[in-house]
Amino acid sequence: MVGNPGSRRVALFTDAVRAAGLPGPRVVPWTEVLRTGGADFGSDEIVRVDSPGEDPEVDLLLRGAADPTRVEGSARWYARFMTALRGLRGGVRLDDPGELAVMFDKRLCHGRLVAAGVPVPGSPTSGPRGAAVHGWDDVRALMREHRMPRLFVKPAHGSSASGVVAVESAGGGRIRATTSVELADDGALFNSLTVRRYERERDIAAIVDTLAPDGLHLERWLPKASQRGSAADLRVVVVDGRATHAVVRTSRSPLTNLHLGGRRGDLGEVRRAVEAAGARWSDLLAVGEQAAACFPRTLCVGVDLLPAVGWRSAAVGEVNAFGDLLPRLTGLPGSGAEGLDTYAAQVAAVLRRPPSGAGPLRTAG
Repeated sequence: MVGNPGSRRVALFTDAVRAAGLPGPRVVPWTEVLRTGGADFGSDEIVRVDSPGEDPEVDLLLRGAADPTRVEGSARWYARFMTALRGLRGGVRLDDPGELAVMFDKRLCHGRLVAAGVPVPGSPTSGPRGAAVHGWDDVRALMREHRMPRLFVKPAHGSSASGVVAVESAGGGRIRATTSVELADDGALFNSLTVRRYERERDIAAIVDTLAPDGLHLERWLPKASQRGSAADLRVVVVDGRATHAVVRTSRSPLTNLHLGGRRGDLGEVRRAVEAAGARWSDLLAVGEQAAACFPRTLCVGVDLLPAVGWRSAAVGEVNAFGDLLPRLTGLPGSGAEGLDTYAAQVAAVLRRPPSGAGPLRTAG
């Protein structure tokens, strides 16, 4: 596998492989891939690509920014990451480089979902012919043209809510933005674990104008269902086409990411709310599976579901190629992954149906 040795992700996946009675995977460090221009794998070696995130040295090689807390540089990150993926030679992949390229561009991903009939928030920037956004003036114009008084402004290649700005406008020219971006006095942008609110348009414009050269994606802000007074959404992990794991994320801010103060909600309570609304929990999960089906050559994806008020339906916010880090979470009842974490579910899927061209997979004992 390709990953960051010593990372929690690699450790959890290695544990899952060994628990299945298989020898631990060979780990090729991202630093080696990025410095040497790729890596070689045996023709029957199964290759799993893991996230290059959360390693300062890898981040420096990808973004070229010495300070890992800086927000800018996501376009450079994307270009270098795609080049690195193309440098992986041989082996049998559990993902597809072309599909990863789409998932890591929110504009292209949104366009692919729309083309497949997957419900998503409205967006003027979707697809290869979507509107270009060069700065705050373009955002303001698109808000008026598409009647979007509330929207999310997202870096096209960002992750973990980095650089995401939730914008609300009201009468009298009033405007407010909620974001984890810290705007320094010199105009530099930094990621922060504190969610901030900006109410001066010049500050909001400064943030958006600084982010715009890396590419921006706009999405209509949909009213979401709530749980115990907090906005709620779902991260659904889909393995080999089937929704196997789900977690509820709740927050009193528009950003539900757990590292930004979001909390894990009660999944059982969500299921009861869905059923009380006359809907079916399986139909909600099916939306996540429909989104994952747009990437058929990638074994596992994380899908962010945005349940509508009343819990009767849901839209897809994002599809994340590395959305499986949900420690201690076991599979959904009836998913076939009961008792398994997200990594063990992936190993089990490969054992059930080895990819074409892979060598024999045998458990010990």
